[in-house]
Amino acid sequence: MKKKLNELAATAICGNDISSSCLYVSALAIVYAGQYAWISLLIVSVILFLFRKIYGEVVGALPLNGGAYNALLNTTKKSTASFAATLTVLSYMATAVISASEAIKYAHSLWNGIPIVSATIFLLLLFMGLVILGIGESSKVAIVIFIFHLSSLVILCLFSIYFLFNNGFDILIENFNKPVEGGIVSALFFGFAAAMLGISGFESSANYVEEQKDGVFPKTLKNMWIIITVFNPLLAFLALAIIPLSTIDANEETLLSFMGNLTGGNWLLYIVSIDATLVLSGAVLTSYVGVGGLVERMALDRILPRELLKKNKNGSSYFIFIIFFLLSTSILILTQGDLESLAGVYTVAFLCVMILFGFGNMLLKINRKKLPRPEVASWLSLFIAILGIAIALVGNIMLNPEDVSIFLEYLIPAILVTGFMLYRIPILRGILFFLDYITPEKNTFFGKISRFIKMAIYKINSQQFVFFTNHDDVSVLNKVLQYIEANENTRRLKIVAVLNEDEHIAQNLKTDVKVLDRAYPKIVIEFVEEEGVFGPEKIKELSKRWDIPINFMFIGSPGKKFLYRVEELGDVRLII
Repeated sequence: MKKKLNELAATAICGNDISSSCLYVSALAIVYAGQYAWISLLIVSVILFLFRKIYGEVVGALPLNGGAYNALLNTTKKSTASFAATLTVLSYMATAVISASEAIKYAHSLWNGIPIVSATIFLLLLFMGLVILGIGESSKVAIVIFIFHLSSLVILCLFSIYFLFNNGFDILIENFNKPVEGGIVSALFFGFAAAMLGISGFESSANYVEEQKDGVFPKTLKNMWIIITVFNPLLAFLALAIIPLSTIDANEETLLSFMGNLTGGNWLLYIVSIDATLVLSGAVLTSYVGVGGLVERMALDRILPRELLKKNKNGSSYFIFIIFFLLSTSILILTQGDLESLAGVYTVAFLCVMILFGFGNMLLKINRKKLPRPEVASWLSLFIAILGIAIALVGNIMLNPEDVSIFLEYLIPAILVTGFMLYRIPILRGILFFLDYITPEKNTFFGKISRFIKMAIYKINSQQFVFFTNHDDVSVLNKVLQYIEANENTRRLKIVAVLNEDEHIAQNLKTDVKVLDRAYPKIVIEFVEEEGVFGPEKIKELSKRWDIPINFMFIGSPGKKFLYRVEELGDVRLII
C-alpha cells in the first residue's frame, strides 16, 4: 500500500504554491490599490475563508482526486466536468512555467551567469524526475522548501517591524495621506481583483486528496488560509510603512528582496532571493502533483487515453509527467521566456476553476442531498464566494482585456483534445460515412482505414458498465440509462442487485429491466442477481471477475444510513 501524506507533507505541497504568492501579490495589490492594498488582501482572505467550507463540503462528500472535475463529474454531465478539468490542466501548465521561470530569474539576480531559458527547462526536468520517483519522495523536498520559506517570511517581517519603530512613522503617514486616483472604491476593486491571484494554489490540495491520510485535507485548507491571511496583508502594510509608494512601484517585481536589503542588509537580501527561488520551485512541484492526480482521473474515465495510466515500480504514472514536462517546455520555448501571455491564461483559468467548483457545490446540494458530508457551506456563503470570484474575474479582464483572446488560444486546442475523446464515436462514424462515400470499394487503402475505424468503434463500445440497484423503480433506472446514453460510449450495461440470503428482488424489477431493454435498443441490458453483501469487497470481487474497472461502476447517492463512505468504494461514480 502506498504511504499516505501527513498534515505537514500535504500542506507543504499545496502551501508552497499558495505561499509563493507573497513574493508578488503584495506589490501587485499596492500598484492598483495604493495604501489600501492591505484591505484588498484582507477581503481576499474573507472570500478564501468561505471557500474553505465549500471545498470541505464537496471533497468531504466526494474524497477523490480531481478537484472541480470530480465535483462536477458526480453531480452533472461528463462534458461539463471535462471542461473544468481542461481549465485546471491549463492553470497547472501556466503555473509550472511561470513559477519555474520566475525562480530562475530570482537566481539570476544573485548570479547573472545563469541562462534563464535553459535553466528553467532543467528545473522543470528536475521536478519531473522527483514526481516520477514518487509523491512520498517529492513531499520531503516540499517540506524543506516550505519550512525555509515560512522562516524567511517571519524574519523579514520582524526586521521590517524593527525598522519601522526604529525609523519612525513618517513614510507610513505620508503614504496613507496621498490622494487615491479614481477614488477608494475603485482602488479597492482593482486591488481586490489583482490580489485574488494570491490564493492560486488553494485548489491544488483537492487534486491529490487520495494521497492524503484521513482527516488531513481540511487541515491543509485551514493552514493555507492562515498563511495568506497573515502574511499577504502584513507584508503589504509593512511595505507601505517603510517604503515610499513611488519606490514600491519601481521595485514591483522584487519588492520583498528590496525590503530585505533595506531592513536587514545584504544578507537578508540573499536569504529572501534564495527563498524566492526555492519556493517558486516548490510551486512547480505542486503543479506536477496536482496535474498527476487530475489526469489520472480523466484517463480512468476515458476523457484522456488510458495509456497515460501506465505506472512504474513506485506507483507513479510517469507518462503523465513526461508529457506535462514536454508541453510546458514547448510553451516556454515558444514564448522565449516572455510569459505575459501565460500569465493571462493563468489568471482567467484559475478564477474560472474556482467559480466552477462553487457551482459543483451547488449541484451537490441539489442533486446529491442524501450524500453524507463532514461539513456544510451555507447557501449565503456559497453565493458570496462565487460572486467574489466573479467580481475578481471581471476586474482582471478590465485590467487586461487582451488576456481573454490569449486564454482562448490555449483553451480551444485543449478542448478539441478532450472533445474528441468524449465524442469520438460520432466523430469516427462521420469519418466512416465520408470514406464509404468516396471509396465504396473495400480493397482500397481507404477500405483498410474503414475496417480499422470499425474495430476501434467496436472496442470502445464493448466496454461494459455496471449500475448497482437497491430495488430502484423503473423511473430511477430510466434516469440511469439516460445518463449512460448521454455521457458514455458503450452498448453493454449490467444492472446488478446484490442480495443477502433473506432478501428477494422486487417482482416488477425484472419486468422493468426488460421494458428498458426494448426502450434503449442501442444498449444491451443484462440484469444480474448477485448473492452477498454490497460493499467495497463485493465491488472489488465483481470488478475482477467481470474485468470491469471500478470507475465504470455506478451507484445512486447513498443515504446517511449507508455503512460505507464513498471513498471506501473506490472510484465508483454517483450518477443519480
